[in-house]
Amino acid sequence: MNEHITEIVIFTVLFLLVSGMGFVAARWRRADNLASLNEWGLGGRNFGSWITWFLVGGDLYTAYTFVAVPALLFGAGATGFFAVPYTVITYPLVMLVLIRLWSVSHVHGLVTPADFVRVRFGSPTLALLVAITGIVATMPYIALQLIGIEAVLKTMGVTGDLPLIIAFAILAAYTYQSGLRAPALIAFVKDILIYLVILVAVIYIPARLGGFGSIFDAAEAKFAGTPAPGDGILLNANNQLQYVTLALGSAMALFLYPHSVTGVLASRSRDVIKRNMSALPAYSLLLGLIALLGYMAIAAGITPIGKDVNTVVPQLFDRMFPDWFTGVAFAAIGIGALVPAAIMSIAAANLFTRNIYKEYVRRDATDAQEARVSKLTSLVVKVGAVLCILLIDPQFSIDLQLIGGVIILQTLPSVALGLFTRWFHRVGLIAGWTAGMTAGMVLLYNIANPANNHAHFGGSAFPLSKLGFDTPMTIYAGFLALIVNLVVAALVTVVARRLGSSEGVDGTRPRDYTADAGDPEVKDDLEPAGST
Repeated sequence: MNEHITEIVIFTVLFLLVSGMGFVAARWRRADNLASLNEWGLGGRNFGSWITWFLVGGDLYTAYTFVAVPALLFGAGATGFFAVPYTVITYPLVMLVLIRLWSVSHVHGLVTPADFVRVRFGSPTLALLVAITGIVATMPYIALQLIGIEAVLKTMGVTGDLPLIIAFAILAAYTYQSGLRAPALIAFVKDILIYLVILVAVIYIPARLGGFGSIFDAAEAKFAGTPAPGDGILLNANNQLQYVTLALGSAMALFLYPHSVTGVLASRSRDVIKRNMSALPAYSLLLGLIALLGYMAIAAGITPIGKDVNTVVPQLFDRMFPDWFTGVAFAAIGIGALVPAAIMSIAAANLFTRNIYKEYVRRDATDAQEARVSKLTSLVVKVGAVLCILLIDPQFSIDLQLIGGVIILQTLPSVALGLFTRWFHRVGLIAGWTAGMTAGMVLLYNIANPANNHAHFGGSAFPLSKLGFDTPMTIYAGFLALIVNLVVAALVTVVARRLGSSEGVDGTRPRDYTADAGDPEVKDDLEPAGST
C-alpha cells in the first residue's frame, strides 16, 4: 500500500470534497420545503438544459460503464462495442416517448412510471407489478456501482470491506439530506473529471504503446490464440445476431429504468428534454473512447487481479500515468459511482413510497410523510445494495446486471406503448408481464458460463441451438422474452375485449388524460391514445 500513498491521498481528498458538495446541495437552488417528493425526489421539476444534461448523463454513464465496457473488450473483443450503437439509437428511439411521459406527468403530478400505469390503465395491480419490477431491476444496478470502487481500491492495495461501507454510508447521508439536488450538483464535477481522464488516456497511453496500430495488433494476436468462437476484434457469424439484439434490447431498456425516468421528470420543460436528447449522444463518443481502454490493457500486458477482469482499467492507469494523475483517474471512477447510485436509490425509494406505501399502506399520506418514507427507503435500498456485493460473488453480480435488463424490458408494453395506445387490456398486460418474466428467467437459467463456473445465469447470450436450430448463433435473452410478453399481451387483450370486459381487474376504469389536460403547452401531447 505504501507505493500507492499519493494515489490514496488524492483519491480520498477528491472523494471527500465531492461528498461535501452533496451535503451543500440542500442549499443549492433551495426550495421552500424539501419535505415532498416533488422537491426531494425530483428537484422541484425545475432543472434546465445544462443541469439535466449532466444529471442524465451522469445517471446513465456509470462507474460500471467505465470499468465493465473496456473489461468486456479485454475479454471478448468487438462484442463489447455493442454499447456504442445502443447508446446512439437510444435517444431518437425514446425522445418522443420521454416528451410525452414528461407531459403526462407534469399535468397529473406523476412521480414514477408506475404512477403513469396506475392512472392510464386504472389498475393498482399492474402498477404494483411495474413498481416491483423497477425496484428489483435497480437494486443490483446500485450494487454494481460498487464494482468500480472495489476495482480502484484493489489496485491501490486497499483490502477489506470497511472502506466500501464508509463510502456508501457517506452517500446515504447526503442523499437523505439533499435528495436529487445532490447528484445533480455532483454530476458537474464527475463529468468534468471523466472527460479529462479519458481524453488524456486516449492520447497519452497510445503514444506510450506505439500507436493504435500496435494496440489493435496486440488485441488481434490475443484473440487468435483463444479457442472461444465468439471473440476477436471483428464480429463473426457466431455473435452478430447477439450483437444486434443486445444493442436494440439495451436501447429499449435504458429509459425504462426508474432512475432514467427520474432524471427526465426533473427537467423544467419539454424543450429541455428535446435539447438533451440531441446533445446526449456526445457521451457515446466518450463511450467509444472508453471502450478502447480494453484493447490498450491487452497491449500493455495487464493481467486481472485475482481473475477480477474489472481491475484491468485501474491497473492500466496505475501503470501508465504518474501517481498524482492516477489518483485523479481513480477519483473519477469512484465519484462516477456516486451520482448514479444516488439517483437509483432515490428512484427506487419513490417507487416504493408512491406505488406500494401510499397505495396499500397509507392512502391518506401527506407530502411530508411521503418524503420521509422515501428518504428512509433510500437508506434501506443502499443497505441492500451493499449486502448484494458483500454476500454474492462479484462475478455473479455482473450477471445480475444482465438479468436486470431482461427484467425491466417487461415493463415496455405498459409504460412505453401505454403512452401511445390504450388498446392493450390491463389483464392482457398483466398476463404478458407474467409470461415475459417467466420466459426471461427460464432462458437466463439455461445460459451457462464455464469461464466463471456458472451452470446457470451465466450471461445474456442464449444459444439458438437450445430452441432446436442447427446453428452456433446466440441471441439476447431479453429480446426473446419481450416478444413472448407482447404476443401474450396481445392475445389476452383480444380475448378480453371479445368477452366484453371493459372494467379492470381492480374494478376501475382507465384514465382519459384529455379530461383535465389544462396545460396548453402539453394539450396536444395528451390527445386520446387509442380506443378504450
